[in-house]
Amino acid sequence: MTSLAILGVGKVGGETAFLSAALGLADEIVVYDVYDPLLRAQVLDLQHTGIDIAVSTKTAAMRDADIFVFAAGTPRTPDIKTRADLLEANIPVAKRCSELLQEFPGIVISVTNPMDANNYGLWKMMGSDRRRCIGFGGQLDSARFAGFLHEAGISGPAWVLGEHGDRQVPVFSKTGRDVDSREREAILSRMRGASMEVIRGKGGTVFGPAYHIAMLIRAILDDRREVLPCSCVLDGEYGLSGCSLGVPARIGREGILGIEEWELDDWESAKMAEAGAFVRDLCRRFDG
Repeated sequence: MTSLAILGVGKVGGETAFLSAALGLADEIVVYDVYDPLLRAQVLDLQHTGIDIAVSTKTAAMRDADIFVFAAGTPRTPDIKTRADLLEANIPVAKRCSELLQEFPGIVISVTNPMDANNYGLWKMMGSDRRRCIGFGGQLDSARFAGFLHEAGISGPAWVLGEHGDRQVPVFSKTGRDVDSREREAILSRMRGASMEVIRGKGGTVFGPAYHIAMLIRAILDDRREVLPCSCVLDGEYGLSGCSLGVPARIGREGILGIEEWELDDWESAKMAEAGAFVRDLCRRFDG
């Protein structure tokens, strides 16, 4: 029996639970939220679909899940300028989550922002194998990048590495087109503001994150061994360590099966180094 646990069932966590049930990704979903009326409502809403899936709210059962999704904490609002600004608010939530996950044998997917730092923090506090801690964000950023490339008349693969935030690194060199720095910076500027437009309009991003989280869950459970842009705890890859950062990772049943080190051009390498330095500073909050 395949079990999926989701801590935090607000907009993204709740939609992820629904999609996972609708797509038949798990036999059981264990959900929990600190706000009991929301938790009760989400459980009822899932049950009212009529989908044949067991739904539990027992936190003890989360330790037996195959995959645990960390989606709890303070979300981003129009008043919060960047995801990194959520660090202080969400560190206590990550600490409580790590206490729940001591000796957890499954795969952890970090969603709560700032995602890269929280993924590193959970790994650090859990004492887990770094291959079993996967940060979500790069798939969503890459999908947005693909849209902006299409608008610019640029075809080719759309990959985004680096921070899931302002220091994201769109990999223009993978498109096979010579894109000058002015156009790169213009597209990057639009990417940085992509989520905020959604947040202002409807209070938070929901469909995009939940869909790509579900696809990540499917890649793990089906042992697809495909390369996806995910945040991984680094130990020398891309010349970086002491942080979790978006890189091309081969994902399968055991988590991160390997990290591909692509040859980046000068613009991308500089952006990657900048992202690493910035996220490493955030991650130091967990090193004490």
